[in-house]
Amino acid sequence: MTSLSRAIASLPLTALALLAAPALHAQAPASPMTAQDLVTLDRLGGTAVSPDGSWVVFARTVTDPQSYKRTTSLWIKSVAKPAQPPVRLPLPDGASEPAFDRNGRLYYLAEGKPDAASDAVGQVWSVALDAAGVVSGTPVQVSAFKAEVSGFKLSPDGRRIAVWGDLARDCATFGGCAEGNAALTGPGSGRLYRDGAGFVRHWDQWETPGNYSRIFTFALTTQGAVDPATGKPADGPAGAGALVGDAPTKPFGDGAEVAWSADSSALVFAARRADRDEPRSTNVDLWWSALDGSAPTNLTELNKATDTMPAFSPDGRWLAWAAMTRPGYESDKLDVWLLDLTTKEWRPLTGDWDRSPTSLQWTPDGKALIATAEDVLDTPAFRIDPASGKVTRLSLAGTREGNIGHVTPLKDGRLLFARDTIDTPAELYIGKAGKTPVRLTDLNTTRLAAKGQVSTRRFNFKGANGDTVWGQIVKPAGFTGKLPEVLLVHGGPQGSFNDSWSFRWNPRTIASQGYAAVTIDFHGSTGYGQAFVDAINQDWGGKPLEDLQKGLAAAEALDTQIDGANACAMGASYGGYMMNWIEGAWPDRFKCIVQHDGVFDARAMAYETEELWFDEWEHGGKTYFEAPEAYEKWNPVNLVTKWQTPMLVITSEKDFRIPYTQGLAAFTALQTRKVPSELLVFPDENHWVLKPKNSLQWHRTVFSWLGRWLRGDGRD
Repeated sequence: MTSLSRAIASLPLTALALLAAPALHAQAPASPMTAQDLVTLDRLGGTAVSPDGSWVVFARTVTDPQSYKRTTSLWIKSVAKPAQPPVRLPLPDGASEPAFDRNGRLYYLAEGKPDAASDAVGQVWSVALDAAGVVSGTPVQVSAFKAEVSGFKLSPDGRRIAVWGDLARDCATFGGCAEGNAALTGPGSGRLYRDGAGFVRHWDQWETPGNYSRIFTFALTTQGAVDPATGKPADGPAGAGALVGDAPTKPFGDGAEVAWSADSSALVFAARRADRDEPRSTNVDLWWSALDGSAPTNLTELNKATDTMPAFSPDGRWLAWAAMTRPGYESDKLDVWLLDLTTKEWRPLTGDWDRSPTSLQWTPDGKALIATAEDVLDTPAFRIDPASGKVTRLSLAGTREGNIGHVTPLKDGRLLFARDTIDTPAELYIGKAGKTPVRLTDLNTTRLAAKGQVSTRRFNFKGANGDTVWGQIVKPAGFTGKLPEVLLVHGGPQGSFNDSWSFRWNPRTIASQGYAAVTIDFHGSTGYGQAFVDAINQDWGGKPLEDLQKGLAAAEALDTQIDGANACAMGASYGGYMMNWIEGAWPDRFKCIVQHDGVFDARAMAYETEELWFDEWEHGGKTYFEAPEAYEKWNPVNLVTKWQTPMLVITSEKDFRIPYTQGLAAFTALQTRKVPSELLVFPDENHWVLKPKNSLQWHRTVFSWLGRWLRGDGRD
């Protein structure tokens, strides 16, 4: 290692970024985007629009660039006067999850004490806003529970509230009982999980038997506070035959799984029974609660697959929701269904639409449903006619739709929405379909405009079976020399590296270091119809690998600036599996590999993961002991004797989806075969790296690894 190499290797991340592409900076003085920028960019959270459509309140999370502490606050913005800058509401740090009642009073979550002797936990608060959007009066603590409130939803008439949080299933009040942990049998610290316990651990937490996310409804007093004497459990009383399970569902369920009826007389919510079959079941049902504490009614009992996203029409006649049909398949097509609450008849609405909605809500006039769905690298909004089922794609952003979310239909026909792309984080917009939208926020747009820009190019090619496969090339704008190539492989595998922003695997950040980042939406990716999604089933190492091989060749032929002979590959989750598979099945293609949370041994994975339905479906609906050949066909461990490409392995101790032992095993294989390799283990992360300092370390380690093998920044 030369003295110059040692000097470069000792530089901090920001300095390395500046050295990454000297020719680029000779032409473009702007500094490239760095991991520090990525970690400290502001983040858009939940939004709420006032009943008259005049104001939007949104949550904004900022990160201190020195301490990396994150703080969330609420901001208000005039919809009628978009040129006016948003104003931070004078509320305590941590305020989030804004919602308006019918009278324009703002509700939100923030810490509060249930009583003078207790610690502060998440509670519901409210505050009045005057006609100018200014706080008038003192914020009121709406709830005073000893249990933490995880979320809430106001009834349409403003007289009731539904709150949810983790509670003992046999507790008849919200927060009035112990947590109900049936696993701590004592006298030691061991947890005992009894026969038929369901999940033992899930995502990143060990389960607490007897404790679940539960919804309670309460009346609000004339002063706008919760009346604790009126609390009723939406899941009904405990006992034989009771509904036992998380509502909203875990780990990612939220308020989109909870809906008030139009007349505020009932609540519908999504839940899956927690029993012996829970780890193998995708049977999420919709439950109807009459708000009297009685057992809820299962509306979708006949469907043994997922039902979710309930939405009542404004006139109260219709209940819409999204449903899958194949039990055990978490990535099945979602169709929109309608239940006529007058005749009790229900029917599929979008069976002919080969896309799956990711959000669903009615327009204020009840004449249409607005949904979002992935569609060939974009996630646009769609209008669904509830009478005919006709689906119309809406153009809200012009020639490049990107990723549309946080959609709120307004009474005047406009839509409030958030939009992001692969090179720009989310901002709030307002507009009508076919018209140029107005941007309402500037959380990051101006800041990133001062950074070196990237160009994003979409392309398609003939992949496996002659099918059309799409990809993207992201590279520094204005650079004229050759660029080392980095292949990014998305997870899921039923997912997409679509035209959307990510605060984790971010193509712009990687390209800004002086690389050409290439993404390929291989067979199994979403946004191209259900047959394309299904095509990866029992074929993890087949068509997807062929697509990646053909996609890289297509990208290199399309853009001769890409240096295909100087390439590394990166991937996490399924993408991490593909890194392990490439090590043995395509061992001479890349100079290096970054493997994050990837499956190394399919046999061990089958017995160690928590959501068993996923692994079993991907192997023909069979367990390992029922069909070992299905698991071994594409098992990376079987090709270890061919491993030769230098690999950086990254894993986390709280990852229960693909346990960290899979990463340890891969690293052991590499070390035993004397393949240059490194292992990065996060003790406090799950399947994702979320903490700011950990994200910086992740990027610093990854960029150092790429630089070592693609730029010769060697290391002792």
